[in-house]
Amino acid sequence: MFYYLLKYVVLGPLLRLTFRPRIEGLEHVPDSGAAIIAGNHLSFSDHFLMPAVLKRRITFLAKAEYFTGPGIKGRLTAAFFRSAGQIPVDRSGKDAGQAAIREGLGVLNKGELLGIYPEGTRSHDGRLYKGKVGVAVMALRAGAPVVPCAMIGTFEAQPPGRKIPRIHPVVIRFGKPLDFSRYAGMEHEKAVLRAITDEIMYSILSLSEQEYVDKYAAVVKAEQAEQAAKERRFPRMPLS
Repeated sequence: MFYYLLKYVVLGPLLRLTFRPRIEGLEHVPDSGAAIIAGNHLSFSDHFLMPAVLKRRITFLAKAEYFTGPGIKGRLTAAFFRSAGQIPVDRSGKDAGQAAIREGLGVLNKGELLGIYPEGTRSHDGRLYKGKVGVAVMALRAGAPVVPCAMIGTFEAQPPGRKIPRIHPVVIRFGKPLDFSRYAGMEHEKAVLRAITDEIMYSILSLSEQEYVDKYAAVVKAEQAEQAAKERRFPRMPLS
C-alpha cells in the first residue's frame, strides 16, 4: 500500500514534475513475469526515478546501511525503504554475495521485477565500471530475462555528497531484453558468468554512452582513498 501511495500520490508526481524525465524503450520491460532490470548507478536519485516511471512494481536490493542508520533520520530512512518493499543486503563478509543472490531469487521466483546495479555501488565519477557476476547467477537460476537500463543525467542532478538534487534533464533508457537461456545449467561456470555479465554491461554502456573502466568501482574507490591518505601523510614539498 505504501509503495503505491509513494509512486502515484506523493513521490512519483513530484519527481516527474521536478525532473520531467524522458523515458525511452519502456515497451522493453515485460508486462508480467520475472525479469531483472540491470542499470548503471550514478546517483541516490536512481532508487526513486526508475520505479516512478515503471508500470510494474520493482524491488531493489538495497545496501544494509540504509536500514541501520543512527538517530531519527536513520529510523525514518529505514522505515521508508522497508515500506517501499526494498530488501536490505549486508555487503560485508565472504557470504554477502550469496545472501544477495538468495534475496534476489526470492523476488524472481514470485514472478516479480528485480532491480539491480551490477557495479555493486554508485559510480563516484560518472563512469561505468566492471559488473559483478551475481546478476548472471540470478538470471540463469531463475531463467529470467535481463533488461538493461541507463540512467542519464542523474549524476549531474545529484552527484555523490549532494543531499538535495538540482534541476537537470534526465533520460531513462531501457534496452531490449537479453535472453541467456542458451547458458541454462551453467551457472557454476566462471567463464560463462563473466561472459554474461560483460554482455549486460556492454548493453548498459551502449545505452548510456558512458566511459567504461574495466575495474570494479569499489576497488578504484579504495585505491583513490589510499592514495589520498598517503598524500595527507606525506605532502609533496614545493620544488622551489
